[in-house]
Amino acid sequence: WKEPQFFVALADAANERLDSVKDEELTQWYLVSLHFRLEWPDRSVPLTHYHRRLQSAFERSEPRPSRFQRNVAAALDRVGW
Repeated sequence: WKEPQFFVALADAANERLDSVKDEELTQWYLVSLHFRLEWPDRSVPLTHYHRRLQSAFERSEPRPSRFQRNVAAALDRVGW
């Protein structure tokens, strides 16, 4: 999880298959892309051309944040993140 090459290779392998996967899988790829952006902000994010589709799938699958998610969001707001 510490090397960006792992994520680049993973994204390259999945790139040609993302057109035929379900929203649940796209949401997982969205989380992978967020992790990549946070860990290596100076690097180009794999699957950038799918970002809007990945994000849309994520937003459709999470219509109501859980209490835990709301608590995490509030904690992040408090620390200014």
